[in-house]
Amino acid sequence: MAQILALVEARLRSALGEPDARAAVTFLGTDRIEVLRFAEGDLVRYATLGMSAHPMTDPTAVVADPLRGPRAELVLTVRAGLAPTDKLLRPLAVLGAAPQVEGLVVTPGASLDVGAPLWEGAPFTSVLVAEPGGLVEDLELDEPMDPVHFLPLLPMTSNEAAWKRVHGAAALQERWLSHGTDLRDPLRSAVPLD
Repeated sequence: MAQILALVEARLRSALGEPDARAAVTFLGTDRIEVLRFAEGDLVRYATLGMSAHPMTDPTAVVADPLRGPRAELVLTVRAGLAPTDKLLRPLAVLGAAPQVEGLVVTPGASLDVGAPLWEGAPFTSVLVAEPGGLVEDLELDEPMDPVHFLPLLPMTSNEAAWKRVHGAAALQERWLSHGTDLRDPLRSAVPLD
């Protein structure tokens, strides 16, 4: 586990630079989840470290395979200085612990909800999990282990999350694109949904 996390952190550092802050959260019965903060110009990126230590397992599986299964870390990017986004360290750690706590398999297109604003005053309580491979390349591990995917998170308002449940992730992403929505703006309002 420690070796995998060392490789994951090295991949994050090679893609995003040196973290300027880190915080660790441990939930009862789970391994520690760290959240690293990377500042780059007017952007700040937050990445989990620890979620990929074990493969995500379908909760209906009789026995959890300790080697095979999807592995991931989460990455969220916002514009710096516009909102107190450092408060999202704990909610992001909660999402990173969800596979261990809830038996959740996090995949692109999924919605994850923390049930409270991601940071103080945030219009977002949930995120859309986007496709990996853009910002941070997948990390290949030795066989038979699956690679680690670095999944971008896109904050959603409650109305956007409800609309996504009806119309799907691709339709919501298309709506964001067609309206030129700045998904990195921590103060943005919901995209028009009518």
